[in-house]
Amino acid sequence: MGLKDKILKKNQEMWFDKNKDRMTGVQGSVLSVKITEKTVFFIYHKLIVSIIIKPERSKAVVKCIYEAKKFFKKPTCIAVNQGNSVSIQGLKGGKVKDTIEVLNIINFTTKKELIPLDADQLKQMKQVQKFR
Repeated sequence: MGLKDKILKKNQEMWFDKNKDRMTGVQGSVLSVKITEKTVFFIYHKLIVSIIIKPERSKAVVKCIYEAKKFFKKPTCIAVNQGNSVSIQGLKGGKVKDTIEVLNIINFTTKKELIPLDADQLKQMKQVQKFR
């Protein structure tokens, strides 16, 4: 293991220790999706996606926000439509209370992921969803 790998591993451990109590996941159907794109002088692109989800077997709704920022290229996000069955992994709190900052979106309807997972992890998530 080289110096670069050690630094990356240490940074990942520190980030996980800092945010482990804030990590959460939500599974349910999408009620609303709002996409906002902003550009500054055609150099800096910002994508904000607000998703409102109704978790399975619950009356409450959860607001999730995904923000992506890039220079020169437009950031991407997977297609999420109203009524799709999704699983969102993210962090509670943050800038706005009572929201979830999205780290990963898994769309079970179209079988697409924002950040690809292993097939075994995806099978476990589907099995948990069926047995609950």
